[in-house]
Amino acid sequence: MASANTSWSEENFSCPICLDVFSSPVSTPCGHSFCRTCINKFWDEQVQCKCPICNKIFDTRPDPQVNIFVSEMADLFRTTVRVKEQPCVEPGEVPCDVCTGTQLKAVKSCLVCLISYCQTHLEPHQRVAGLKKHRLVEPMDRLEDRMCKKHDRLLELFCQTEQVCVCLLCTVTDHKSHPVVPLKEEYEVKTALLGKIEAEVQQMIQERKLKINEIKDTVEYSKNDADGVIADGGQVFTALMRRVEKCRDDFNQTVKERLKTTEKQAEDLIKELEQEIEDLTNRSSEVKPLSHTKDHLHFLQAFRSLKDPPPPRDWTTVEVRPPSYAGTLRRSLDQLEETLNMEMKKLREDAELKRVQQYEVDVTLDPDTAHTRLILSEDGKQVHDGGRFYFEVQVKDKTDWWLGVARESMDRKGQTWWTPETGHWTLYYKKDGLVFTDNPAVRLPLRAGLQKVGVFVDYDEGLVSFYDVEARVHLYSATGCTFTEPLYPILCPWFNSDPLVISPVNQTD
Repeated sequence: MASANTSWSEENFSCPICLDVFSSPVSTPCGHSFCRTCINKFWDEQVQCKCPICNKIFDTRPDPQVNIFVSEMADLFRTTVRVKEQPCVEPGEVPCDVCTGTQLKAVKSCLVCLISYCQTHLEPHQRVAGLKKHRLVEPMDRLEDRMCKKHDRLLELFCQTEQVCVCLLCTVTDHKSHPVVPLKEEYEVKTALLGKIEAEVQQMIQERKLKINEIKDTVEYSKNDADGVIADGGQVFTALMRRVEKCRDDFNQTVKERLKTTEKQAEDLIKELEQEIEDLTNRSSEVKPLSHTKDHLHFLQAFRSLKDPPPPRDWTTVEVRPPSYAGTLRRSLDQLEETLNMEMKKLREDAELKRVQQYEVDVTLDPDTAHTRLILSEDGKQVHDGGRFYFEVQVKDKTDWWLGVARESMDRKGQTWWTPETGHWTLYYKKDGLVFTDNPAVRLPLRAGLQKVGVFVDYDEGLVSFYDVEARVHLYSATGCTFTEPLYPILCPWFNSDPLVISPVNQTD
């Protein structure tokens, strides 16, 4: 309120309704003075016109006359008083609807007047008998939005059937048979649901980010694998010089196209994931502000307007499979067999042998599981389980031997015929021939001077291959094998005295 350094009392020049210095003061027939706007507004809201101070009832609405003396004195007082500095309304607080100029913080809202009052302007509601009957509540903004449009009552209940806010009268009319709960109760339910939605959105965002990283890692692996395959092929084609230039270009192009297909697939998936992340992020941005509001009505009305998001795609089974380059180099080189000489064949198989030699493992034989007729060296070797592995065995000067791999559950000490059906993939050698033991047996060309045999296993591809290491020639490959157990080397020197020796691999250029 204002204060003056005069002998006048401020109350003599303040409107009893707005409690501010008179503005266009008028007097009622009973002699009390008010601002013209204040008294007219007061009477507009009354069934009978009466004086707000003495409660005198007027049969007809008076036409209040301007009080010239009070008007002049109010003007004079206004020029001699100093309005005290008042604090501004803080963000989030409800302002007083009556304050002019600097608005003060409202302390109560009137559900009859639909006005929020500061402590000063609330005074008539605490003093005047008629105003004391008005329903006062904690400060609320947008009071007109909180009233039922049909019954002009406060929206303080929630209809669970139609999912709308209703007043008390609605529960006995339009929503008579519907279950209703207080706004606060429904607010708490919806707040919990909103928190769950937000958590699910964040989780889906994280899952999609992880999937993007997984796809990128797969693409990087594919690139590295493609580079390795291209490099290996390049060495062979360079050795064949200009005669195989076109074949090398075709080979490179094939690998790159497969990689390009994989990258395109990955790019499309990443774009789709990023779009879902953007949609989910927008959804999160829409949901998060709502989760912080404490306004029950605003929350429930806004929550109802939230649109259900489109069902997200299940990414758990989506993956980018790296392109397979198995046999690409072999097929490219096979196309040149009719036009190239034996040197080309030697270079091809030399390159293949070097590629499988990179999977060398340190193999030791287990004397406890060896046949009773076998004698093992003190540093016997044994193969590791699974994946790809390669080892070499020296067979020089041996007239009889059996060599290969067998599954873990094989009968090591029995007389079972060793074939793939019994879990054995082996070469059998005698002076008159070289045989891959199968049913029927596969007889191979006899190679003079065979000194060292290389054995390569690709567990995932179901492949067992044998090589003449010294001549750098491929002997035989068993393809389409089904492996269900760990595989181990199997060596049988038969009865001659010369041993089978597991040799270190020499990866020569």
